[in-house]
Amino acid sequence: MRAALKARRRALDPTVKRDWDQRIGAQVLAWARAQQPAMLGVYWPLAGEPDLHPAYAELAQAGVRLALPVVVARGAALGFAEWLPGEPTVCDAMGVTVPAALRMVERPPALLVPCLGFNAQGYRLGYGGGFYDRTLAAAPRPLTLGIAYAFQRVAFEGAAHDVPLDRVLTEAG
Repeated sequence: MRAALKARRRALDPTVKRDWDQRIGAQVLAWARAQQPAMLGVYWPLAGEPDLHPAYAELAQAGVRLALPVVVARGAALGFAEWLPGEPTVCDAMGVTVPAALRMVERPPALLVPCLGFNAQGYRLGYGGGFYDRTLAAAPRPLTLGIAYAFQRVAFEGAAHDVPLDRVLTEAG
């Protein structure tokens, strides 16, 4: 299922993808205006994930502090480093883009969580490393917004260690 979802996402027409990313970004901005989070965990897109950089820039201009996830160790929860759009980044040993200057912060109270797939119950299918599940398991649980394309909604059973997302945003709503 993971391979099929990755392939379908990579096969998206670039013009369609850009449009869908803008739609998702607009929803993130509307949510942020309503919720007014002081800090938001965001992500750097991998393997065709929705690219929300324009929304990140608007959030930062509005005074929302942003933080990118950092893999601190295999089998551990994610750490987070404060990041401003335009700041230099580097690719870590896991292939994840992180701020070049790691200004580590506490886990943000709200997180945008990229999904490879998701189901009707809000469970997320990721890449299999369990990083987000471990991050969400610790109290107090952050507010979570899954980010995906509508075609990534699939049927699967959540595992005992899976933590459902509060909401999933797609280009369709």
